[in-house]
Amino acid sequence: MSDPTYSIGELCAEFDVTPRTLRFYEQRELLTPIRDGQRRIFTQRDRARLKLILRGKRFGFSLESIRQWLNLYDLGDGGVTQMTTWVENAKSQMGALRDQRDELEDAMAELQVLIDEAESELSRRAAKRAAE
Repeated sequence: MSDPTYSIGELCAEFDVTPRTLRFYEQRELLTPIRDGQRRIFTQRDRARLKLILRGKRFGFSLESIRQWLNLYDLGDGGVTQMTTWVENAKSQMGALRDQRDELEDAMAELQVLIDEAESELSRRAAKRAAE
């Protein structure tokens, strides 16, 4: 029994991406589908890589970083180098995400102060109008 294969349409539907996205990932050497004329035939390996690519993008990793990490799989060391690299990168990204969260929380708090001040001013002006 052969390994399952997938058409571009099947992967697009499963992962909610466009054909253009898959072709872009192919250009960036993240995916390597089998070419049958104009058709692209994706393997189980491509499917697994796509899942990891999308997860990496969700966590804010660059495509180049993801590509380099995925290519470590082929070293033949049982994935030790790949996993070690991933843990190091993930810890660094976690710190960056925490920094972004802190910046967003600060901006949101400042924006709330401005909203509160504006609403108070609007209430003051409405009361002044009502008194006139």
